[in-house]
Amino acid sequence: MASYEYASSSDITAPNTPATDPQLDESDDIFHEDKILEEPPMATPTRRASTVLISQSPDDVRRILLGPGEAETKLIEKVCCGGGCCFLDSLAEDSSLDPSRLVPMPDNEAFRSLHLQLRSLNLDSELTKIVDLPPDHVSFKPLPADRPPTKSTVDRHPPKFVTPHFPYEIYSAKVHHARRLTRPGAAKRTYHFDLDVTDYPRESGDVEFVVGGAVGVCAPNSPELVDNIFDLLNVPNYVRDKQVILQTKAGRWPTIWADDTPRELVTTRRELLTWCSDVQSYPPTKGLLRLLAEYAEAPNEKKILLYLISAQGQAAFCDLRTGPHITIAQLLDAFPSSHPPLPHLLSVLNALMPRFYSLSQDPQLSRTGEGLRDRRLIEIAVTVHETPNWRDGPRTGVGSGFLERVAQKVIDAEKRGVNVHDLDLRVPMFRGLMANPLAREFVTDGPMLLIGAGVGVAPFRGFVQRRLRSANCVNKVWVLQGVRDSLLDELYSGEWGVEEEKVKKVVQSRRGEGRYVQEEVRHQADLVWYIINSLDGRVFVCGSSKGMGESVERALVDVAIDKGGLNLEEAEAFWAGKKEGGQYIAVSLSSLSIFEL
Repeated sequence: MASYEYASSSDITAPNTPATDPQLDESDDIFHEDKILEEPPMATPTRRASTVLISQSPDDVRRILLGPGEAETKLIEKVCCGGGCCFLDSLAEDSSLDPSRLVPMPDNEAFRSLHLQLRSLNLDSELTKIVDLPPDHVSFKPLPADRPPTKSTVDRHPPKFVTPHFPYEIYSAKVHHARRLTRPGAAKRTYHFDLDVTDYPRESGDVEFVVGGAVGVCAPNSPELVDNIFDLLNVPNYVRDKQVILQTKAGRWPTIWADDTPRELVTTRRELLTWCSDVQSYPPTKGLLRLLAEYAEAPNEKKILLYLISAQGQAAFCDLRTGPHITIAQLLDAFPSSHPPLPHLLSVLNALMPRFYSLSQDPQLSRTGEGLRDRRLIEIAVTVHETPNWRDGPRTGVGSGFLERVAQKVIDAEKRGVNVHDLDLRVPMFRGLMANPLAREFVTDGPMLLIGAGVGVAPFRGFVQRRLRSANCVNKVWVLQGVRDSLLDELYSGEWGVEEEKVKKVVQSRRGEGRYVQEEVRHQADLVWYIINSLDGRVFVCGSSKGMGESVERALVDVAIDKGGLNLEEAEAFWAGKKEGGQYIAVSLSSLSIFEL
Protein backbone atom coordinates (compact mmCIF):
# COMPACT_ATOMS: atom_id res chain seq x y z
CA MET A 1 0.00 0.00 0.00
CA ALA A 2 1.38 3.43 -0.87
CA SER A 3 0.51 5.18 2.39
CA TYR A 4 -2.19 5.29 5.00
CA GLU A 5 -4.77 8.08 4.79
CA TYR A 6 -6.35 9.40 7.95
CA ALA A 7 -9.61 11.02 8.87
CA SER A 8 -9.42 14.37 10.61
CA SER A 9 -12.41 13.89 12.89
CA SER A 10 -10.32 12.75 15.84
CA ASP A 11 -8.79 15.14 18.30
CA ILE A 12 -5.59 13.11 17.96
CA THR A 13 -3.23 14.44 15.32
CA ALA A 14 -2.92 11.95 12.49
CA PRO A 15 0.60 10.52 12.32
CA ASN A 16 2.83 10.51 9.32
CA THR A 17 3.13 6.75 8.86
CA PRO A 18 6.04 5.63 6.66
CA ALA A 19 4.97 4.53 3.23
CA THR A 20 5.31 0.87 2.36
CA ASP A 21 5.57 -0.51 -1.12
CA PRO A 22 2.82 -2.75 -2.39
CA GLN A 23 3.67 -6.43 -2.29
CA LEU A 24 3.54 -7.94 -5.76
CA ASP A 25 4.33 -11.49 -4.76
CA GLU A 26 1.81 -12.60 -2.17
CA SER A 27 0.80 -16.07 -1.15
CA ASP A 28 -1.97 -17.41 0.98
CA ASP A 29 0.26 -18.54 3.76
CA ILE A 30 -2.60 -19.57 5.93
CA PHE A 31 -0.70 -20.28 9.07
CA HIS A 32 -0.96 -23.65 10.73
CA GLU A 33 -3.54 -23.39 13.46
CA ASP A 34 -1.15 -24.61 16.12
CA LYS A 35 1.66 -22.22 15.13
CA ILE A 36 0.33 -18.92 13.90
CA LEU A 37 2.46 -15.84 13.70
CA GLU A 38 5.30 -16.80 15.94
CA GLU A 39 8.41 -14.70 15.95
CA PRO A 40 10.33 -15.54 12.75
CA PRO A 41 13.51 -17.50 13.37
CA MET A 42 16.88 -16.02 12.51
CA ALA A 43 17.66 -19.03 10.33
CA THR A 44 15.51 -21.57 8.58
CA PRO A 45 14.71 -24.17 11.24
CA THR A 46 15.06 -27.87 10.64
CA ARG A 47 11.65 -29.50 10.44
CA ARG A 48 10.96 -32.11 13.04
CA ALA A 49 8.26 -34.57 13.88
CA SER A 50 5.16 -32.97 15.37
CA THR A 51 4.96 -35.55 18.13
CA VAL A 52 7.79 -36.56 20.44
CA LEU A 53 7.56 -39.37 22.95
CA ILE A 54 7.93 -37.55 26.25
CA SER A 55 7.81 -40.42 28.69
CA GLN A 56 7.98 -44.14 29.04
CA SER A 57 7.20 -44.33 32.74
CA PRO A 58 6.04 -42.22 35.69
CA ASP A 59 9.71 -41.70 36.57
CA ASP A 60 10.26 -40.10 33.15
CA VAL A 61 7.39 -37.71 33.73
CA ARG A 62 8.67 -36.77 37.16
CA ARG A 63 12.08 -36.06 35.67
CA ILE A 64 10.56 -33.81 32.97
CA LEU A 65 8.12 -31.92 35.13
CA LEU A 66 9.87 -31.61 38.44
CA GLY A 67 13.12 -29.90 39.22
CA PRO A 68 15.30 -30.83 42.16
CA GLY A 69 13.38 -30.66 45.41
CA GLU A 70 10.07 -29.71 43.83
CA ALA A 71 6.90 -31.17 45.25
CA GLU A 72 5.00 -33.70 43.18
CA THR A 73 1.89 -31.52 43.37
CA LYS A 74 3.32 -29.20 40.72
CA LEU A 75 0.68 -28.44 38.10
CA ILE A 76 1.08 -30.60 35.02
CA GLU A 77 0.45 -28.64 31.88
CA LYS A 78 0.53 -29.46 28.17
CA VAL A 79 2.84 -32.45 28.38
CA CYS A 80 0.30 -34.46 30.36
CA CYS A 81 -3.34 -35.43 30.01
CA GLY A 82 -3.92 -33.53 33.26
CA GLY A 83 -4.11 -33.60 36.99
CA GLY A 84 -1.10 -35.69 38.05
CA CYS A 85 -2.32 -39.06 36.80
CA CYS A 86 1.25 -39.96 35.79
CA PHE A 87 2.35 -40.09 39.42
CA LEU A 88 0.50 -43.30 40.18
CA ASP A 89 1.89 -46.81 40.30
CA SER A 90 4.36 -48.02 37.71
CA LEU A 91 4.52 -51.58 36.44
CA ALA A 92 6.89 -53.33 38.78
CA GLU A 93 9.47 -55.77 37.46
CA ASP A 94 8.41 -59.20 38.66
CA SER A 95 10.96 -61.98 38.15
CA SER A 96 8.41 -64.59 39.20
CA LEU A 97 6.37 -64.05 36.05
CA ASP A 98 6.85 -66.41 33.15
CA PRO A 99 8.82 -64.46 30.47
CA SER A 100 7.14 -66.56 27.79
CA ARG A 101 3.88 -64.86 28.71
CA LEU A 102 4.95 -61.35 27.78
CA VAL A 103 2.03 -59.71 26.03
CA PRO A 104 2.41 -60.11 22.25
CA MET A 105 1.69 -56.94 20.34
CA PRO A 106 -1.26 -57.00 17.90
CA ASP A 107 0.22 -57.40 14.43
CA ASN A 108 -1.47 -54.57 12.50
CA GLU A 109 -0.54 -51.09 11.29
CA ALA A 110 -3.27 -49.39 13.32
CA PHE A 111 -1.83 -50.70 16.57
CA ARG A 112 1.74 -49.85 15.60
CA SER A 113 0.62 -46.30 14.81
CA LEU A 114 -0.37 -45.85 18.48
CA HIS A 115 3.33 -46.04 19.49
CA LEU A 116 2.48 -47.57 22.84
CA GLN A 117 5.36 -48.21 25.26
CA LEU A 118 4.21 -51.28 27.21
CA ARG A 119 7.59 -52.11 28.76
CA SER A 120 7.43 -55.51 30.48
CA LEU A 121 3.67 -56.04 30.41
CA ASN A 122 2.90 -59.70 31.03
CA LEU A 123 -0.36 -61.56 30.62
CA ASP A 124 -0.07 -62.31 34.34
CA SER A 125 0.89 -58.76 35.42
CA GLU A 126 -1.22 -57.48 38.29
CA LEU A 127 -3.11 -54.32 37.35
CA THR A 128 -4.83 -52.13 39.92
CA LYS A 129 -7.32 -49.28 40.00
CA ILE A 130 -8.92 -50.27 36.71
CA VAL A 131 -11.77 -47.92 35.92
CA ASP A 132 -15.32 -49.20 36.01
CA LEU A 133 -17.23 -50.13 32.89
CA PRO A 134 -19.22 -47.01 31.86
CA PRO A 135 -23.01 -47.37 32.08
CA ASP A 136 -25.08 -48.10 29.00
CA HIS A 137 -27.57 -45.24 28.53
CA VAL A 138 -28.73 -46.16 25.04
CA SER A 139 -30.89 -49.00 23.75
CA PHE A 140 -32.82 -49.91 20.60
CA LYS A 141 -36.14 -51.67 20.26
CA PRO A 142 -38.06 -52.62 17.11
CA LEU A 143 -40.51 -50.22 15.52
CA PRO A 144 -44.07 -51.47 16.14
CA ALA A 145 -45.65 -53.10 13.11
CA ASP A 146 -48.55 -50.62 13.15
CA ARG A 147 -46.18 -47.63 13.06
CA PRO A 148 -45.23 -46.84 9.46
CA PRO A 149 -41.58 -45.86 8.88
CA THR A 150 -40.76 -42.29 7.92
CA LYS A 151 -38.51 -41.19 5.10
CA SER A 152 -34.89 -40.72 6.15
CA THR A 153 -32.86 -37.67 5.08
CA VAL A 154 -29.57 -39.10 6.32
CA ASP A 155 -27.76 -38.33 3.06
CA ARG A 156 -28.46 -34.56 3.14
CA HIS A 157 -29.95 -33.36 6.45
CA PRO A 158 -29.88 -34.33 10.12
CA PRO A 159 -32.94 -35.86 11.83
CA LYS A 160 -35.49 -33.39 13.18
CA PHE A 161 -34.58 -34.14 16.78
CA VAL A 162 -31.12 -32.63 16.17
CA THR A 163 -32.04 -29.08 17.14
CA PRO A 164 -29.69 -26.23 18.11
CA HIS A 165 -32.22 -24.36 20.22
CA PHE A 166 -35.78 -25.60 20.62
CA PRO A 167 -38.21 -25.10 18.90
CA TYR A 168 -36.11 -23.97 15.92
CA GLU A 169 -34.87 -26.64 13.56
CA ILE A 170 -31.69 -26.90 11.52
CA TYR A 171 -32.15 -24.95 8.30
CA SER A 172 -31.32 -26.58 4.97
CA ALA A 173 -29.43 -23.80 3.14
CA LYS A 174 -29.12 -24.25 -0.59
CA VAL A 175 -25.61 -23.79 -1.94
CA HIS A 176 -25.84 -20.99 -4.49
CA HIS A 177 -22.17 -21.22 -5.34
CA ALA A 178 -18.79 -22.35 -3.99
CA ARG A 179 -15.23 -21.75 -5.15
CA ARG A 180 -11.69 -22.17 -3.97
CA LEU A 181 -10.03 -19.00 -2.71
CA THR A 182 -6.48 -20.30 -2.41
CA ARG A 183 -4.42 -21.46 -5.35
CA PRO A 184 -2.63 -24.77 -5.98
CA GLY A 185 0.54 -24.87 -3.90
CA ALA A 186 -0.95 -22.97 -0.96
CA ALA A 187 -0.23 -24.41 2.49
CA LYS A 188 -3.95 -24.89 3.12
CA ARG A 189 -7.10 -25.04 1.05
CA THR A 190 -9.69 -22.34 1.69
CA TYR A 191 -13.13 -22.22 0.08
CA HIS A 192 -15.81 -19.55 -0.26
CA PHE A 193 -19.51 -20.40 -0.01
CA ASP A 194 -22.62 -18.46 -0.98
CA LEU A 195 -25.55 -19.90 0.98
CA ASP A 196 -29.17 -19.03 0.19
CA VAL A 197 -31.04 -18.10 3.39
CA THR A 198 -33.96 -16.32 1.76
CA ASP A 199 -36.51 -18.46 3.58
CA TYR A 200 -34.73 -18.63 6.91
CA PRO A 201 -37.49 -18.51 9.54
CA ARG A 202 -37.97 -15.50 11.76
CA GLU A 203 -36.95 -16.10 15.33
CA SER A 204 -37.84 -14.56 18.65
CA GLY A 205 -37.03 -10.85 18.58
CA ASP A 206 -36.35 -10.96 14.84
CA VAL A 207 -32.68 -11.73 15.37
CA GLU A 208 -30.81 -10.98 12.16
CA PHE A 209 -27.57 -11.99 10.51
CA VAL A 210 -25.09 -9.26 11.43
CA VAL A 211 -21.62 -8.10 10.47
CA GLY A 212 -19.07 -10.23 12.31
CA GLY A 213 -21.63 -12.86 13.23
CA ALA A 214 -21.06 -16.60 12.89
CA VAL A 215 -23.34 -19.35 11.62
CA GLY A 216 -23.43 -22.87 12.98
CA VAL A 217 -22.98 -25.71 10.49
CA CYS A 218 -24.15 -29.19 11.43
CA ALA A 219 -21.71 -31.36 9.51
CA PRO A 220 -22.04 -35.14 9.21
CA ASN A 221 -19.42 -37.82 9.53
CA SER A 222 -18.53 -38.99 6.03
CA PRO A 223 -20.47 -41.98 4.63
CA GLU A 224 -17.22 -43.89 4.11
CA LEU A 225 -16.20 -43.43 7.74
CA VAL A 226 -19.62 -44.45 9.02
CA ASP A 227 -19.63 -47.64 6.94
CA ASN A 228 -16.07 -48.38 8.06
CA ILE A 229 -17.14 -48.25 11.71
CA PHE A 230 -20.20 -50.41 11.00
CA ASP A 231 -17.91 -52.96 9.37
CA LEU A 232 -15.48 -52.93 12.31
CA LEU A 233 -18.39 -53.45 14.73
CA ASN A 234 -19.85 -56.25 12.59
CA VAL A 235 -23.15 -54.39 12.23
CA PRO A 236 -25.05 -56.17 9.41
CA ASN A 237 -25.89 -54.14 6.30
CA TYR A 238 -29.59 -54.86 6.55
CA VAL A 239 -30.00 -53.20 9.97
CA ARG A 240 -27.92 -50.07 9.36
CA ASP A 241 -30.79 -48.15 7.72
CA LYS A 242 -33.65 -49.95 9.46
CA GLN A 243 -35.76 -47.66 11.60
CA VAL A 244 -35.84 -48.45 15.30
CA ILE A 245 -37.01 -46.79 18.49
CA LEU A 246 -34.06 -45.21 20.29
CA GLN A 247 -34.36 -45.01 24.06
CA THR A 248 -31.99 -42.95 26.22
CA LYS A 249 -31.98 -42.91 30.01
CA ALA A 250 -30.62 -39.37 30.47
CA GLY A 251 -28.62 -36.57 28.88
CA ARG A 252 -29.07 -34.26 25.90
CA TRP A 253 -27.83 -36.69 23.27
CA PRO A 254 -28.79 -37.17 20.44
CA THR A 255 -29.98 -33.55 20.36
CA ILE A 256 -27.55 -30.64 20.59
CA TRP A 257 -28.67 -28.34 23.39
CA ALA A 258 -32.07 -29.70 24.38
CA ASP A 259 -33.01 -30.56 27.97
CA ASP A 260 -31.24 -33.28 29.94
CA THR A 261 -33.99 -35.89 29.98
CA PRO A 262 -34.77 -39.47 28.91
CA ARG A 263 -35.91 -39.76 25.29
CA GLU A 264 -37.71 -42.12 22.95
CA LEU A 265 -37.21 -41.34 19.26
CA VAL A 266 -37.59 -43.03 15.90
CA THR A 267 -34.31 -43.12 14.01
CA THR A 268 -31.79 -45.42 12.34
CA ARG A 269 -28.33 -46.55 13.36
CA ARG A 270 -26.89 -44.72 10.36
CA GLU A 271 -28.56 -41.44 11.34
CA LEU A 272 -27.07 -41.65 14.83
CA LEU A 273 -23.56 -42.45 13.67
CA THR A 274 -23.72 -39.90 10.84
CA TRP A 275 -25.23 -36.87 12.56
CA CYS A 276 -25.14 -37.37 16.32
CA SER A 277 -21.86 -38.92 17.55
CA ASP A 278 -18.35 -37.54 17.17
CA VAL A 279 -15.99 -40.34 16.15
CA GLN A 280 -12.81 -38.38 15.43
CA SER A 281 -12.50 -35.09 17.30
CA TYR A 282 -11.76 -36.16 20.87
CA PRO A 283 -8.82 -38.13 22.31
CA PRO A 284 -9.74 -41.55 23.70
CA THR A 285 -11.14 -41.69 27.22
CA LYS A 286 -10.67 -44.35 29.83
CA GLY A 287 -14.36 -45.14 29.57
CA LEU A 288 -13.99 -45.87 25.87
CA LEU A 289 -10.92 -48.05 26.40
CA ARG A 290 -12.68 -49.88 29.24
CA LEU A 291 -15.58 -50.63 26.90
CA LEU A 292 -13.22 -51.99 24.24
CA ALA A 293 -11.49 -54.13 26.87
CA GLU A 294 -14.82 -55.56 28.02
CA TYR A 295 -15.56 -56.93 24.57
CA ALA A 296 -12.02 -57.81 23.44
CA GLU A 297 -11.79 -61.55 22.79
CA ALA A 298 -8.03 -61.78 22.24
CA PRO A 299 -6.23 -62.03 25.63
CA ASN A 300 -3.34 -59.81 24.54
CA GLU A 301 -5.67 -57.05 23.33
CA LYS A 302 -7.73 -57.19 26.51
CA LYS A 303 -4.59 -56.99 28.67
CA ILE A 304 -3.22 -54.00 26.78
CA LEU A 305 -6.53 -52.12 27.03
CA LEU A 306 -6.83 -52.88 30.75
CA TYR A 307 -3.24 -51.76 31.24
CA LEU A 308 -4.01 -48.39 29.65
CA ILE A 309 -6.82 -47.75 32.16
CA SER A 310 -4.96 -49.03 35.20
CA ALA A 311 -2.72 -47.27 37.70
CA GLN A 312 0.28 -48.99 36.15
CA GLY A 313 -0.51 -47.75 32.64
CA GLN A 314 -1.12 -44.08 33.42
CA ALA A 315 2.02 -42.86 31.65
CA ALA A 316 1.16 -44.84 28.51
CA PHE A 317 -2.40 -43.50 28.64
CA CYS A 318 -1.05 -39.96 28.94
CA ASP A 319 1.16 -40.48 25.89
CA LEU A 320 -1.78 -41.95 23.99
CA ARG A 321 -3.94 -38.89 24.62
CA THR A 322 -1.25 -36.31 23.92
CA GLY A 323 0.31 -38.01 20.91
CA PRO A 324 -0.97 -38.18 17.32
CA HIS A 325 -4.72 -37.79 17.17
CA ILE A 326 -6.63 -41.07 17.36
CA THR A 327 -10.07 -41.86 15.96
CA ILE A 328 -12.64 -44.47 16.95
CA ALA A 329 -12.05 -46.37 13.69
CA GLN A 330 -8.30 -46.45 14.37
CA LEU A 331 -8.85 -47.97 17.82
CA LEU A 332 -11.23 -50.59 16.44
CA ASP A 333 -8.66 -51.42 13.77
CA ALA A 334 -5.90 -51.60 16.37
CA PHE A 335 -7.87 -54.02 18.58
CA PRO A 336 -9.75 -56.08 15.98
CA SER A 337 -11.12 -58.66 18.42
CA SER A 338 -13.21 -56.04 20.22
CA HIS A 339 -16.73 -55.52 18.88
CA PRO A 340 -18.68 -53.52 21.49
CA PRO A 341 -22.45 -53.27 20.93
CA LEU A 342 -23.32 -50.08 19.06
CA PRO A 343 -25.73 -48.80 21.77
CA HIS A 344 -23.05 -49.09 24.45
CA LEU A 345 -20.48 -47.39 22.19
CA LEU A 346 -22.89 -44.53 21.52
CA SER A 347 -23.26 -44.15 25.30
CA VAL A 348 -19.57 -43.25 25.72
CA LEU A 349 -19.02 -41.14 22.59
CA ASN A 350 -19.31 -37.36 22.64
CA ALA A 351 -22.11 -35.61 20.79
CA LEU A 352 -21.28 -34.33 17.32
CA MET A 353 -21.40 -30.57 17.83
CA PRO A 354 -21.91 -27.76 15.30
CA ARG A 355 -18.93 -25.98 13.78
CA PHE A 356 -19.10 -22.18 13.65
CA TYR A 357 -17.93 -20.04 10.73
CA SER A 358 -17.80 -16.25 10.63
CA LEU A 359 -19.71 -14.40 7.94
CA SER A 360 -17.28 -13.01 5.38
CA GLN A 361 -19.52 -10.25 4.08
CA ASP A 362 -21.98 -7.60 5.20
CA PRO A 363 -25.19 -9.70 5.25
CA GLN A 364 -27.28 -6.57 4.66
CA LEU A 365 -25.75 -5.99 1.23
CA SER A 366 -27.93 -6.96 -1.70
CA ARG A 367 -26.41 -9.11 -4.42
CA THR A 368 -27.15 -8.90 -8.10
CA GLY A 369 -26.65 -11.48 -10.78
CA GLU A 370 -28.22 -14.49 -12.43
CA GLY A 371 -30.69 -16.28 -10.19
CA LEU A 372 -30.42 -13.69 -7.41
CA ARG A 373 -33.67 -11.82 -7.90
CA ASP A 374 -35.35 -11.54 -4.49
CA ARG A 375 -32.82 -13.97 -3.03
CA ARG A 376 -30.76 -13.41 0.08
CA LEU A 377 -27.28 -14.87 0.44
CA ILE A 378 -24.78 -15.12 3.25
CA GLU A 379 -21.09 -15.81 2.65
CA ILE A 380 -18.56 -17.79 4.64
CA ALA A 381 -14.92 -18.81 4.14
CA VAL A 382 -13.71 -22.20 5.34
CA THR A 383 -10.13 -23.42 5.62
CA VAL A 384 -9.74 -27.19 5.48
CA HIS A 385 -8.16 -28.47 8.66
CA GLU A 386 -5.98 -31.54 8.20
CA THR A 387 -4.29 -33.75 10.74
CA PRO A 388 -2.03 -36.77 10.29
CA ASN A 389 -3.80 -40.08 9.91
CA TRP A 390 -2.44 -43.57 10.38
CA ARG A 391 -3.29 -44.53 6.80
CA ASP A 392 -4.38 -42.99 3.49
CA GLY A 393 -2.66 -39.67 4.13
CA PRO A 394 -4.00 -36.81 6.27
CA ARG A 395 -7.64 -36.64 7.23
CA THR A 396 -9.80 -33.54 7.31
CA GLY A 397 -11.85 -32.06 10.11
CA VAL A 398 -15.51 -32.98 10.35
CA GLY A 399 -16.86 -29.57 9.33
CA SER A 400 -14.20 -28.43 6.90
CA GLY A 401 -14.03 -31.89 5.30
CA PHE A 402 -17.77 -31.91 4.71
CA LEU A 403 -17.76 -28.42 3.24
CA GLU A 404 -14.80 -29.26 1.01
CA ARG A 405 -16.73 -32.22 -0.38
CA VAL A 406 -19.64 -29.90 -1.14
CA ALA A 407 -17.37 -27.33 -2.79
CA GLN A 408 -15.69 -29.99 -4.89
CA LYS A 409 -19.06 -31.10 -6.25
CA VAL A 410 -19.71 -27.52 -7.36
CA ILE A 411 -16.28 -27.19 -8.96
CA ASP A 412 -16.59 -30.55 -10.75
CA ALA A 413 -20.07 -29.68 -12.02
CA GLU A 414 -18.85 -26.39 -13.48
CA LYS A 415 -16.03 -28.20 -15.26
CA ARG A 416 -18.62 -30.50 -16.87
CA GLY A 417 -20.86 -27.58 -17.81
CA VAL A 418 -23.59 -28.64 -15.36
CA ASN A 419 -25.75 -25.96 -13.74
CA VAL A 420 -24.85 -25.93 -10.05
CA HIS A 421 -28.42 -25.17 -9.03
CA ASP A 422 -29.57 -28.43 -10.59
CA LEU A 423 -27.45 -30.31 -8.06
CA ASP A 424 -29.55 -28.92 -5.18
CA LEU A 425 -26.61 -29.11 -2.77
CA ARG A 426 -27.43 -28.26 0.83
CA VAL A 427 -25.60 -27.18 3.99
CA PRO A 428 -27.44 -27.80 7.30
CA MET A 429 -26.97 -24.63 9.32
CA PHE A 430 -28.52 -22.21 11.78
CA ARG A 431 -28.03 -18.61 12.74
CA GLY A 432 -25.46 -18.99 15.48
CA LEU A 433 -23.22 -16.55 17.30
CA MET A 434 -24.62 -13.15 16.42
CA ALA A 435 -23.44 -11.63 19.71
CA ASN A 436 -19.82 -12.81 19.64
CA PRO A 437 -17.11 -10.20 20.38
CA LEU A 438 -16.55 -9.35 16.69
CA ALA A 439 -20.22 -8.61 16.10
CA ARG A 440 -20.87 -7.04 19.49
CA GLU A 441 -18.07 -4.48 19.35
CA PHE A 442 -18.43 -3.47 15.70
CA VAL A 443 -19.35 0.21 15.46
CA THR A 444 -20.34 2.28 12.46
CA ASP A 445 -18.08 5.23 13.25
CA GLY A 446 -14.57 5.91 14.53
CA PRO A 447 -11.24 4.74 13.08
CA MET A 448 -10.73 0.99 12.99
CA LEU A 449 -7.68 -1.24 12.53
CA LEU A 450 -8.38 -4.85 11.52
CA ILE A 451 -5.54 -7.34 11.99
CA GLY A 452 -6.10 -10.84 10.63
CA ALA A 453 -4.14 -13.89 9.55
CA GLY A 454 -5.24 -16.70 7.27
CA VAL A 455 -8.99 -17.22 7.28
CA GLY A 456 -9.17 -14.91 10.31
CA VAL A 457 -9.31 -11.99 7.89
CA ALA A 458 -12.62 -13.19 6.39
CA PRO A 459 -15.01 -11.45 8.85
CA PHE A 460 -13.13 -8.18 8.34
CA ARG A 461 -14.26 -8.11 4.72
CA GLY A 462 -17.78 -7.59 6.04
CA PHE A 463 -16.53 -4.83 8.35
CA VAL A 464 -15.02 -2.95 5.42
CA GLN A 465 -18.13 -3.43 3.28
CA ARG A 466 -20.38 -2.04 6.02
CA ARG A 467 -18.09 0.92 6.65
CA LEU A 468 -18.11 1.83 2.96
CA ARG A 469 -21.88 2.29 3.12
CA SER A 470 -21.34 5.36 5.30
CA ALA A 471 -19.79 8.49 3.83
CA ASN A 472 -18.60 9.47 7.32
CA CYS A 473 -16.43 6.36 7.52
CA VAL A 474 -14.37 6.84 4.39
CA ASN A 475 -10.64 6.64 5.20
CA LYS A 476 -11.39 5.35 8.70
CA VAL A 477 -10.62 1.67 8.31
CA TRP A 478 -7.30 -0.12 7.78
CA VAL A 479 -6.52 -3.82 7.37
CA LEU A 480 -3.32 -5.74 8.07
CA GLN A 481 -3.63 -9.16 6.45
CA GLY A 482 -1.08 -11.85 7.29
CA VAL A 483 -0.39 -14.53 4.67
CA ARG A 484 2.47 -16.82 3.73
CA ASP A 485 2.61 -16.02 0.04
CA SER A 486 0.03 -13.68 -1.46
CA LEU A 487 0.32 -15.25 -4.91
CA LEU A 488 -1.03 -18.48 -3.46
CA ASP A 489 -3.18 -17.80 -0.44
CA GLU A 490 -4.28 -14.19 -0.12
CA LEU A 491 -8.01 -14.35 0.55
CA TYR A 492 -10.51 -12.13 -1.28
CA SER A 493 -7.94 -10.18 -3.26
CA GLY A 494 -9.83 -7.51 -5.21
CA GLU A 495 -13.12 -8.33 -3.45
CA TRP A 496 -13.27 -5.79 -0.65
CA GLY A 497 -15.32 -3.21 -2.53
CA VAL A 498 -12.67 -0.54 -2.19
CA GLU A 499 -9.32 0.54 -3.56
CA GLU A 500 -7.51 -2.03 -1.50
CA GLU A 501 -4.07 -0.48 -1.70
CA LYS A 502 -5.42 2.48 0.29
CA VAL A 503 -6.77 0.48 3.22
CA LYS A 504 -5.16 -2.96 3.18
CA LYS A 505 -1.56 -4.09 3.66
CA VAL A 506 -0.75 -7.72 2.89
CA VAL A 507 2.10 -8.99 5.06
CA GLN A 508 3.92 -12.04 3.72
CA SER A 509 6.00 -14.37 5.85
CA ARG A 510 7.42 -16.53 3.04
CA ARG A 511 7.89 -14.04 0.21
CA GLY A 512 9.27 -10.53 -0.18
CA GLU A 513 10.48 -9.11 3.13
CA GLY A 514 9.44 -12.25 4.99
CA ARG A 515 7.62 -10.35 7.70
CA TYR A 516 5.00 -11.60 10.15
CA VAL A 517 1.93 -9.52 10.85
CA GLN A 518 2.99 -8.75 14.44
CA GLU A 519 6.16 -7.22 13.02
CA GLU A 520 4.04 -5.03 10.77
CA VAL A 521 2.07 -3.93 13.84
CA ARG A 522 5.32 -2.63 15.33
CA HIS A 523 6.24 -1.07 11.98
CA GLN A 524 2.87 0.76 11.91
CA ALA A 525 3.15 1.93 15.51
CA ASP A 526 2.04 5.49 14.65
CA LEU A 527 -1.14 4.22 13.05
CA VAL A 528 -1.91 1.85 15.92
CA TRP A 529 -1.37 4.55 18.53
CA TYR A 530 -3.48 7.04 16.60
CA ILE A 531 -6.42 4.66 16.24
CA ILE A 532 -6.52 3.34 19.80
CA ASN A 533 -6.42 6.87 21.22
CA SER A 534 -9.10 8.23 18.87
CA LEU A 535 -12.72 8.74 19.81
CA ASP A 536 -14.49 5.38 19.20
CA GLY A 537 -11.23 3.92 17.85
CA ARG A 538 -11.14 0.13 17.65
CA VAL A 539 -8.40 -2.48 17.13
CA PHE A 540 -9.68 -5.91 16.12
CA VAL A 541 -7.46 -9.00 15.97
CA CYS A 542 -8.64 -12.27 14.49
CA GLY A 543 -6.64 -15.39 13.60
CA SER A 544 -7.24 -19.08 13.28
CA SER A 545 -5.54 -19.90 16.59
CA LYS A 546 -4.84 -18.40 19.97
CA GLY A 547 -1.13 -18.11 19.19
CA MET A 548 -1.67 -15.42 16.59
CA GLY A 549 -3.52 -13.17 19.03
CA GLU A 550 -0.85 -13.59 21.68
CA SER A 551 1.91 -12.62 19.23
CA VAL A 552 0.03 -9.54 18.08
CA GLU A 553 -0.75 -8.53 21.66
CA ARG A 554 2.95 -8.59 22.50
CA ALA A 555 3.50 -6.27 19.53
CA LEU A 556 0.71 -3.95 20.73
CA VAL A 557 2.34 -3.79 24.16
CA ASP A 558 5.60 -2.80 22.47
CA VAL A 559 3.75 -0.02 20.63
CA ALA A 560 2.38 1.33 23.91
CA ILE A 561 5.87 1.29 25.42
CA ASP A 562 7.37 3.03 22.39
CA LYS A 563 4.68 5.62 21.64
CA GLY A 564 3.21 6.10 25.09
CA GLY A 565 6.39 6.11 27.11
CA LEU A 566 5.01 3.37 29.35
CA ASN A 567 6.85 0.62 31.14
CA LEU A 568 5.91 -3.04 30.54
CA GLU A 569 3.42 -3.26 33.38
CA GLU A 570 1.75 0.02 32.41
CA ALA A 571 1.58 -1.00 28.74
CA GLU A 572 -0.08 -4.32 29.58
CA ALA A 573 -2.55 -2.51 31.84
CA PHE A 574 -3.24 0.00 29.06
CA TRP A 575 -4.32 -2.71 26.61
CA ALA A 576 -6.22 -4.58 29.32
CA GLY A 577 -8.20 -1.40 29.91
CA LYS A 578 -8.86 -0.98 26.20
CA LYS A 579 -10.04 -4.57 26.03
CA GLU A 580 -12.39 -4.06 28.97
CA GLY A 581 -13.72 -0.89 27.37
CA GLY A 582 -14.44 -2.63 24.05
CA GLN A 583 -11.78 -0.81 22.05
CA TYR A 584 -9.41 -3.77 21.71
CA ILE A 585 -11.05 -6.99 20.59
CA ALA A 586 -8.99 -10.14 20.08
CA VAL A 587 -10.71 -13.32 18.87
CA SER A 588 -9.39 -16.72 17.87
CA LEU A 589 -11.54 -18.52 15.32
CA SER A 590 -10.77 -21.73 17.20
CA SER A 591 -12.66 -20.22 20.14
CA LEU A 592 -15.73 -19.76 17.95
CA SER A 593 -15.80 -23.31 16.69
CA ILE A 594 -16.04 -26.64 18.34
CA PHE A 595 -13.36 -29.19 17.47
CA GLU A 596 -12.25 -29.18 13.86
CA LEU A 597 -10.32 -32.39 13.99
